[in-house]
Amino acid sequence: MPDDPRLRALLAAAVPFSLPLRRRFRGIDVREGVLVSGPSGWGEFAPFEDYSDAAAARWLDCAIEAAFGQWPQPVRDRVEVNAIIPAVGADDAAVLTRAAVSDTGCRVVKVKVGDADLAADEARVATVRDVLDTLLGRGRGAIRVDANGAWSEDAAATALRRLQSYGLEYVEQPCRTAEETARLRRRVDVLIAVDELVRHADDPRTVRLREVADLAILKAAPLGGVAACLRLADALDVPVAVSGSLDSSVGLDAGIALAAALDDLPFACGLGTGALLAADVVDAPRLAEGGTLAAGRTAPDLPALLAARDRLTDERAAWWRVRLAAAWQAGSRERMGHLVEA
Repeated sequence: MPDDPRLRALLAAAVPFSLPLRRRFRGIDVREGVLVSGPSGWGEFAPFEDYSDAAAARWLDCAIEAAFGQWPQPVRDRVEVNAIIPAVGADDAAVLTRAAVSDTGCRVVKVKVGDADLAADEARVATVRDVLDTLLGRGRGAIRVDANGAWSEDAAATALRRLQSYGLEYVEQPCRTAEETARLRRRVDVLIAVDELVRHADDPRTVRLREVADLAILKAAPLGGVAACLRLADALDVPVAVSGSLDSSVGLDAGIALAAALDDLPFACGLGTGALLAADVVDAPRLAEGGTLAAGRTAPDLPALLAARDRLTDERAAWWRVRLAAAWQAGSRERMGHLVEA
């Protein structure tokens, strides 16, 4: 039993969960994490397994802020979101894009790229463009691509020269390093957004991007919460866009709160990931309507939450509690622990 009464209170309010995905996404087919309840509502702690304890502490900050703190006053009630197409074949990409437009009203689609086979990437992007043009009218739907740093500078230049003919809004994290990304930016006529370069920085507020990228992607959970991201948006020297972290419907609330509070929101948000979940902590995954999601707080539905909890083995649930405690010890007790009442 932890000595810190605040950590004991946090663990007492924690419900580990497991959510199956409709299809494999970025190497996983199950999304796991912990929901935490507090006087303000529910928060989500769900760092991916490759995150260090120090990095996971930021995710815990976000969960504690959601459950025990307050979010800034929104300046908009709804935020536009993009649909997402995983690294699937062209036929599946067509089905998913049609569903995104018809069922959720999304007009912006993010396509995962970076396969070793550039032809497969191009076929996926070309298919998405064809479906968008067919359903919305030529050029009326937007495409952005995300390589997650998979390309070298030369590979990225080659790929983008082929893919930009399909009308790219921007490319997200084409290369792993800032140096490669900066050189690439001088070689291609495509807006460049960076994600990992911000998320993985020791202090994201010190990152200087003006010579590297055209915009930065902010994700509430891995960057420490809504207030931390708003401070970061003010500190960065490029515009920002908002994205999510394959969150549950409860976890999505923090990203939507961030997007709703930003003074300037020129790009659709990467928060349309509910369509990737086969089950959620609510009765139905939170999906866009008319291409937008409403700001607000979501409480889990008890039957769905219990089902999500029961998908975990006892060993796996215990692992998540240990991980939460390790994240607390790595930093959150100093940054956000004052909010937690024993």
